[in-house]
Amino acid sequence: MAREAEIHADIPFGPEDTPWQKTFSGVRVLGGRPYGTPPSSDPRAAYLDVPEVPHHKVQLPPTGLDAEQYTEAESLFRRHIDARTRDFAGYQVTSDLDYERRLGHYLNRHLNNVGDPYQSSSYTLNSKVLERAVLDYFASLWHAKWPHDPRDPESYWGYVLTMGSSEGNLYGLWNARDYLSGKPLRAHRREPGGDGVERAPRGEGPNAFHPVAFFSEDTHYSLTKAVRALGIDTFHDLGSTRYPDENPLAPGTPWPRKVPSTEDGAIDVDRLAVLVRFFAARGYPVLVSLNYGSTFKGAYDDVEAVARTVRGICAEYGLDNRRLHHDDEDGDHDDRSGFWLHVDGALGAGYTPYLEMARDAGLVEQVPPVFDFRLSDLHSLTMSGHKWMGTPWACGVFMTRTGLQMAPPGASEYIGAADTTFAGSRNGFSSLLMWDHLAHNSYDDQARTAAECDALAAHTHRRLLALQEELGRDLWVARSPQALTVRFRRPNPDIVRRYSLACETVRVDGVARTYVHLYAMRHLTRQRVDELIDELRRPGAFAPPTATPAGDGARAAGPAAPAADPVTG
Repeated sequence: MAREAEIHADIPFGPEDTPWQKTFSGVRVLGGRPYGTPPSSDPRAAYLDVPEVPHHKVQLPPTGLDAEQYTEAESLFRRHIDARTRDFAGYQVTSDLDYERRLGHYLNRHLNNVGDPYQSSSYTLNSKVLERAVLDYFASLWHAKWPHDPRDPESYWGYVLTMGSSEGNLYGLWNARDYLSGKPLRAHRREPGGDGVERAPRGEGPNAFHPVAFFSEDTHYSLTKAVRALGIDTFHDLGSTRYPDENPLAPGTPWPRKVPSTEDGAIDVDRLAVLVRFFAARGYPVLVSLNYGSTFKGAYDDVEAVARTVRGICAEYGLDNRRLHHDDEDGDHDDRSGFWLHVDGALGAGYTPYLEMARDAGLVEQVPPVFDFRLSDLHSLTMSGHKWMGTPWACGVFMTRTGLQMAPPGASEYIGAADTTFAGSRNGFSSLLMWDHLAHNSYDDQARTAAECDALAAHTHRRLLALQEELGRDLWVARSPQALTVRFRRPNPDIVRRYSLACETVRVDGVARTYVHLYAMRHLTRQRVDELIDELRRPGAFAPPTATPAGDGARAAGPAAPAADPVTG
């Protein structure tokens, strides 16, 4: 072991390829031995290669980097990121950012929005005053009742997320699980009984508080993670274990893992209805998560049609409105529905309100279906701030109605407020960035931008169709209605990596097809799209890959994930 450690200590490390054990300054060597363990193998061989940023140039020796080494390493990384930003076309994020000049001052300040956005806190280094302004803005945009009023169950409640919509999905499903499981809501929270035990609700039937989740095969993979983390059964889980031979879509065959989608990527409402009816008839509460701008195809689920369908089915089986009794002695109860509709609007919830404004101004002709709090049966909604708006890190907004809010833990004396959010410490910079963006971009500005992006997606679609005809080869070009993304046959790995094109394999008529897609976000120009088309026109652009592409694009361009689990973030 000693000999092995000695060998590992000689592994080259850092910008100068110095043996690891010699990277320590004298003050850090105690008893003749460096502090910490040596590498067990050469990290440069262990990790994905990024040719533009050699790993040893950014390794961190215990002495740190001197000025020359730091300048070289940071310059390599800067050139790499700037080049990737210029060509970034395959994911639904906006890279046209302009925060540094106005907000650089705050990078030397600490901002932490720990706790409920609407409660003051002893942690005074926060941006909650801006967060509340941002939340009110989106409450109005999404037709919720505002401002937030803890005494009004119809007013909105929400918070700015530290992660993106993945956190909003997790929180929304958590809220849904507690609501459908009969746990006390914030508006009805009471102290536990005299024995210290929180009373279980009483309902009808053995499945009355066993929610079952439904989401489509085009749903973002974060939903699968969320139901696993929260212990929520999906219809596939329950169907496969309790009713293995009773798949109502095809009796005697295995249950589908997710609700089937249409060819365009929207949830198949008719098939969803068949599945929901099967479980509602057996007394299970229903949890449906919908997509508003699906990850790969950019499809918009018809939220209004789903809400109408789910409510109608639940009404047949007494799940449209339930009275939950919490205490045998004094008759404590509350009324709530036996279903929950959540919308993952990561991109669409931030984009389509402005597209509606563009339609009303005559700038576009069509918009996707209504998705927001104009629908009385919508329970929760989430959006990512880094997608349509554009921020340098992931963030977002979660929103529900105050009367649906789950009961939080007791107020923390340490922070001086109740923590009703998921994250605990929350990034106060996100509220600052979103506030800054909204302060500098009016409704008119954003409506024009939405119309321009819609036109760019249409332009891209037309150019790819024309290329397909020119080449005399089926490039599988497709655009879902009003989507900002256009999908087509995967080109060679060099093109995939240069433009950061996300890949997904889809079975069409029993044959696997690997697609890529391009997103028409506001940083992308027609010139850049036309340059891509010119590259796709060249011989070999669509030749089958002969090797795994190098660098950090390898995972995106390599074997694609199944259609049921889109790999975009």
